[in-house]
Amino acid sequence: MNIPTSLKHKPVIVSEDYENIDGRNAYQSDAKGLSLGLAQWNDRGKVDISAKVWRHTGEKWSRQSEELPLHRVLDLAILVCRAKQYFRDAYRYEKLYDTEAPLIDRIGLQGDAMSVSICTNNEKIDEDILLFNQALSEDDELIGERLKTLSAILKEMGY
Repeated sequence: MNIPTSLKHKPVIVSEDYENIDGRNAYQSDAKGLSLGLAQWNDRGKVDISAKVWRHTGEKWSRQSEELPLHRVLDLAILVCRAKQYFRDAYRYEKLYDTEAPLIDRIGLQGDAMSVSICTNNEKIDEDILLFNQALSEDDELIGERLKTLSAILKEMGY
């Protein structure tokens, strides 16, 4: 399915047929494509690049399609990596986290830091963290394949 080019987000680099590789939803996903392009929020004289997940209902392009600035896409990748790293050793805690110190890490970015912590404001955190850990474990092969690919590309780029 061709990603539309007549909307406010202007695709430049595309991955069409994304539904064939969309994790557990492969071959039945409403996420039909990914694109990197000119952001829909661009103003005259200001150009931002964004990433977009294109969703299709079967009849029309969905308003649930998501567009993110590239730095947020990378921040999410950092968060995923740190979470995976954390859960490797989370078994050491009775509730999979230290109830007295829920902060996992502070990752330096832009002269400040991104805090990564367990969401203790979630009233059902003790149940939800078990479900999260289980899902993370079940998706280990899907996520691991993508992380290995990302690692190889980053190494090729000199990072």
